[in-house]
Amino acid sequence: MTRPLHVVGLGGTVRTGSSSEQALRIAVARAAAQGASTRVFGGSELAALPMYAPETGDGGPVARDLVAHLRRADGVIVASPGYHGSISGLVKNALDYTEEMRDDALPYLADRSVGLVVTAYGWQASVTTLSALRAIVHALRGWVTPYGAAVNSLQTRFADGVCGEPRVVEQLHTVADEVVRFAELVSARRHGVLSGPQPAEGA
Repeated sequence: MTRPLHVVGLGGTVRTGSSSEQALRIAVARAAAQGASTRVFGGSELAALPMYAPETGDGGPVARDLVAHLRRADGVIVASPGYHGSISGLVKNALDYTEEMRDDALPYLADRSVGLVVTAYGWQASVTTLSALRAIVHALRGWVTPYGAAVNSLQTRFADGVCGEPRVVEQLHTVADEVVRFAELVSARRHGVLSGPQPAEGA
């Protein structure tokens, strides 16, 4: 029997209860509700990561835990605030730790589905930050899900892990659903449940 899918969430800010971290946790909870095991690295843990420096070889216990969970991950959900039109340094630094996976059989985020969530105070920063995140994940060889959630925090409020805007909750659930769906397909192919196209007879 194969293990359950593992989905890792990372994101947030140094501020407790940030919109981006609450949005992340809603999305990851949706993945858990579909049977995935999950692990969230929120703002407080990401803030404990030293700036990534490949020559040091060890970023401490949080870094080791992050890399270990990313290695296990079938899917990843990344949530960043939009800072000055792009992702936060906190989130970028966490993603830089995937460099420790460069020599793995599946390097960086290869063969992982990656869902993206951005919260920003206005639409322009939301969209440009989402585009920046997509480019970073592509560089890390991850499979970005077709749908990305851009949340305008000027119009949407989160409180105690709850979002009062059903349309935004639906967006976050869609991100999680696509992460899980793609991860299931890749897992099925790895375990021989799905087969590739067969050559035509006589070819």
